Amino acid sequence: MTQAFDAAEQQALLEARVASALDLARRLGANACEVGASVDQGIGVSVRLGEVESVELSRDQGIAVTVFVGSRKGSASSSDAGEASIRAAVEKAIGIAHYTGEDPHAGLAPAELMATELPDLEVHHPWRLSTDEAIELALACESAGRGVAGISNSDGASLSSGEGVRVYGNSHGFLGSLCGSRHSLSCMLIAEDDSGMQRDYEYTSERDPARLVAAETVGRQAADKTLRRLGAKRPSTGRFPVLFDPQLAAGLIGHLMSAIAGGQCIATPPSCADASARRCSRAGSRLARGRWRSALRPVRHSTTTASTPAITCSSTRAGWPATCSRPIARGGLACTAPVTPVAPATCASRRR
Repeated sequence: MTQAFDAAEQQALLEARVASALDLARRLGANACEVGASVDQGIGVSVRLGEVESVELSRDQGIAVTVFVGSRKGSASSSDAGEASIRAAVEKAIGIAHYTGEDPHAGLAPAELMATELPDLEVHHPWRLSTDEAIELALACESAGRGVAGISNSDGASLSSGEGVRVYGNSHGFLGSLCGSRHSLSCMLIAEDDSGMQRDYEYTSERDPARLVAAETVGRQAADKTLRRLGAKRPSTGRFPVLFDPQLAAGLIGHLMSAIAGGQCIATPPSCADASARRCSRAGSRLARGRWRSALRPVRHSTTTASTPAITCSSTRAGWPATCSRPIARGGLACTAPVTPVAPATCASRRR
């Protein structure tokens, strides 16, 4: 990015602000307190029909404070990270706590449950990308797609790149931080035939810009997906195997993780109180993690040969042999069993 972003410097600054807010909360009478602070910076450009549509440089920061006064809870936040604003946020949080109802279950998790080791997740890969370079990549992506025969129009191409730092601390003495980055490139195209117009898109998103799919490839894949939509027909009513598109399949793990997160378990309605004893996947389904560092990276969309496996899955159904039992490429996901199948389970996977 054009504007310099020193992640190490920002991390030290945020840690100092979080520590200061925690100390102030203790001095103002809070029994317990937790503070989160963040700063993000990025660039985003969009082009359409060979022309630049927008260029955006962004920088956001904020701090959020939650205090516990007895069994009462109060929260406040600010987008101003100055000393006066931090003090005001802490004071308002404590003030709010005096007016909220008592909750015997309010409070921080026990100190013994705090993490003691914070591994490097390898998710911070800055991209020293100028505005002109970002525009050039977006234009190249759209141009490659528009150059494919059959493409009649374009909804444009977009490139974004950003990095940030997040720090969390609480009155148990825990203080942790994470630096991260995210880079993406996308293209949406339009094709038309006698039945009407169709549009589709392709994108690539990575923590490490070196792992992004080439701009021209993204454009051509967007064109190919758009052209495949032409001449589509509505199927007759029936029962069919469920086949997840790779882009959709990669989000299934996220839905599972959200469903079993601690906050969801606590907020579970009484009617689902015994759900922890229930199976949440079809018998025979299995999800195993291999190289965790690779698995934590976003997926890269391409059709080259898969390499080091990050996730392996298999699925079976009574009366059918296993139809998917193979390593899935880095960051990939993959095998899903149909809900009401009349054929073996199908597999959707991403390759590196």
